[in-house]
Amino acid sequence: MNTRVKTDFLFAKPSFLAGVARVLDLYGQYDIYNMSPTTAEADAKAIASDWIIVGQDIGDAMEMADSEKHCTA
Repeated sequence: MNTRVKTDFLFAKPSFLAGVARVLDLYGQYDIYNMSPTTAEADAKAIASDWIIVGQDIGDAMEMADSEKHCTA
């Protein structure tokens, strides 16, 4: 499984036009972030995302160790 998960849940994802609009937004009214209905749901999503990345890191380390083992054998 080579599908990589990105953890950008808590960050805004502006486009180029949104960036241009932010230059003119002196009072920060245009800032929109990923929202969740409750703080508990936001925490659950963030924790789940963190664990997915931890799993990917462990898988990467296992693949690297396996490839190093085959190279030195």
